[in-house]
Amino acid sequence: MSRAQQPSRRTVLAAAVAAAVAGGTAPAAAAGRPDPVADADDPGRTGIRPIDYHAWTTYSEWHGGTSQGTRAVSGRRPGVVLAAPAGSTDYTDPHTGTTATWEYATWTSPSHRLAVPATEVVSSWNAHTPEGTWIQVELGGTYSDGSDTPWYVMGRWAAGDQDIKRTSVDGQSDGKSSVWTDTFAIDDASTGLRLVSYRLRLTLYRRPGTRLTPTVWRLGAMGSDIPDRFTVPASTPGLAQELVVPRYSQEIHKGQYPQYDNGGEAWCSPTSSQMIIEYWGGRLDPGQLSWVDPSYADPQVDAAARYTYDYQYQGCGNWPFNAAYAATFKDLQGVVTRLASLTDLETLVAAGIPAITSQSFLKTELTGAGYGTSGHLMTVIGFTADGDVIANDPASPSDDAVRRVYKRREFENIWLRTKRYNASGAVASGTGGVCYLYFPAQPSARQRKALAAVGVR
Repeated sequence: MSRAQQPSRRTVLAAAVAAAVAGGTAPAAAAGRPDPVADADDPGRTGIRPIDYHAWTTYSEWHGGTSQGTRAVSGRRPGVVLAAPAGSTDYTDPHTGTTATWEYATWTSPSHRLAVPATEVVSSWNAHTPEGTWIQVELGGTYSDGSDTPWYVMGRWAAGDQDIKRTSVDGQSDGKSSVWTDTFAIDDASTGLRLVSYRLRLTLYRRPGTRLTPTVWRLGAMGSDIPDRFTVPASTPGLAQELVVPRYSQEIHKGQYPQYDNGGEAWCSPTSSQMIIEYWGGRLDPGQLSWVDPSYADPQVDAAARYTYDYQYQGCGNWPFNAAYAATFKDLQGVVTRLASLTDLETLVAAGIPAITSQSFLKTELTGAGYGTSGHLMTVIGFTADGDVIANDPASPSDDAVRRVYKRREFENIWLRTKRYNASGAVASGTGGVCYLYFPAQPSARQRKALAAVGVR
């Protein structure tokens, strides 16, 4: 099924589209219900959010950072590129043993002061890395006691796998905080220590002597301080609507390409990603799929697994790697954030934006799932008239069986809680509302309003 059936290696966190929808004119909520997008400006809607997602995306923002060899570029999709190398360096790929020389340049963001001092931070990015290029993302910040973190590597990434093996970096800690795969976390939040601000540093690499360059369009991070909780308050249903999202099962890929996290039984994250990528019209052409065994159904799921695989984590569930993969498709953006409630999901679905949620649960905690998991991704595509959650759950025996309806109260609790009891009765962690959001590079006004309502701009 998924890595969910194995002990989690996350220490802090458990590991045909309708034209109207694609255009951002999805049907409004059912008659008699308020419109979640129209109501998104209601100041009493969610109160103070314990979540701060911030990103650099505009020409002025890229121009405002500190550059060493990079250049901001304008246009329909502003970004930053390698203009003149700041130097060269040797990099030994830990997963191949190969050492190569790379030219590099850096861009460092201004300091972002978190609206809510954070116990956890997850960065994410959208970039184009032609063959012969790659990027590194780092985070450095200031604690509430006035001291600074080291620069932590949050990911070494390329869209392909021919130059470097994309990887997280283990063993990063300063005794106050650590990085666990893709997540910065305060080691002991009970002390009151928090991260109050951060900067992101981007390093662009290319082979010497070429004019190739990565282009980065979005660089951001989600900081949060979600209180410890085994249960969350019940929300009130506000939407009856379902989006038409492709359905793919990870289970039919069991045994395929076991070098990518033991094959399809662990591919919940890339399978969910592929569903939403294709909802927005993203497609892989036959040439891009030519390496996949032609006897395999849904070969695009195999491709998603390959190109989200984290060679250090040895899995396809690295959150920012999935968002970055989605953004390799034309005119798509991807971010990793947290949402505060099912009301947030209703706001997004009302604007035609499905979401990928991360949750952990016992078999008895989610009626109709038929399994338990220490970490699983699924796609929320709508809500029934009773407010229950309609999900495309990749942990299904076939594509036809992927659509599920889960009880609202059960779903919101397993997704939004931060503490739970595992099958052995021990206290384990929950993800506290983590989700991936994929949406157009040029969102409609309605989509922009919905995204802004959940803290994404």
